[in-house]
Amino acid sequence: MTEAILLVGGKGTRLRPLTVHTPKPMLPAAGVPFLTHQLARARTAGVEHIVLATSYLAEVFEPHFGDGSALGLHLEYVTEEEPLGTGGAIRNVASRLRSGPDEPVLVFNGDILTGLDIGALVRTHETSGADVSLHLTRVTDPRAYGLVPTDGAGRVLAFLEKPQTPEEIVTDQINAGAYVFRRSVIDTIPAGRVVSVERETFPGLLAAGAHLQGMVDSTYWLDLGTPAAFVRGSADLVLGKAPSPAVPGRCGDRLVLPTARVAPDAKLAGGTVVGEGAFVAEGAWVFGSTILPGAVIEPGAVVTDSLIGTRARVGERAVLSGAVIGDGAVIGAHNELREGVRVWCDATIPAGAVRFSSDQ
Repeated sequence: MTEAILLVGGKGTRLRPLTVHTPKPMLPAAGVPFLTHQLARARTAGVEHIVLATSYLAEVFEPHFGDGSALGLHLEYVTEEEPLGTGGAIRNVASRLRSGPDEPVLVFNGDILTGLDIGALVRTHETSGADVSLHLTRVTDPRAYGLVPTDGAGRVLAFLEKPQTPEEIVTDQINAGAYVFRRSVIDTIPAGRVVSVERETFPGLLAAGAHLQGMVDSTYWLDLGTPAAFVRGSADLVLGKAPSPAVPGRCGDRLVLPTARVAPDAKLAGGTVVGEGAFVAEGAWVFGSTILPGAVIEPGAVVTDSLIGTRARVGERAVLSGAVIGDGAVIGAHNELREGVRVWCDATIPAGAVRFSSDQ
């Protein structure tokens, strides 16, 4: 197998304001755009040709990755004029594929961080003779996902979208967002319209008697669709919990990019990343957080499990926990921002304006 499709067209609405100026796959995770980790893992698995299906902010991908030669890849870019959904995006790039009708084509979602054994998925596809093979993973609470029950040989029996009652939870196996298609199957997806591979393509193939094979791989898996998950994924890459050959440095408790500055008595831990040109001042404490390029953490600030946008500023002795601060935003001194708060790009919160506890 030498080629793949990478679906990177989504708007990343659950990650706003981080995705106002940057598409989700280009947000820095462990110091590099998240897409870099996916490309590097595909190359390590033997993939050589990757077509990127782009849509939202499509213009930022090619200037960064070029033809892919720096990663040992050949990259091509296909932009949807109007979003076509997952299935429509796959069909839209079919003309750029080089595989023969019966050859395998790998398909990745651009927002999944995983330790999937890509080679094992391809071998499962080939040995089972499947039309499509799916990476499945097991989760403790499957209610937010599409369930994929299989028989004893791994053959897919059904696709059950987001069960609402205990009786509907017939398995803990979910669609993990990586597939191997027989090349000819891609050509059967309707062209030029919105198609969901999860809700239309896969159920339709199953109803038509096609062979869909599931492979359960329970290594590291995380959907990076929410700010909390994205921060956690970046930290796990730094800590070495999530595997990637693209982390720009040794795995450990912290990753400080070359032009970043950290005061000698500042404390960084929990997989924290300090991006290019960022500054963490004296007495600051940053745990499990991502500080994007050019951001400033002022003296005595405490930042936990948060993401601080490009050129944003966190004021002296401010306390942030589970917060997302947009690009260019300013958090004044002595503010206290707790779980789930999102501050929009270029917004300013005056000193001492927001607290969840007494100021005494």
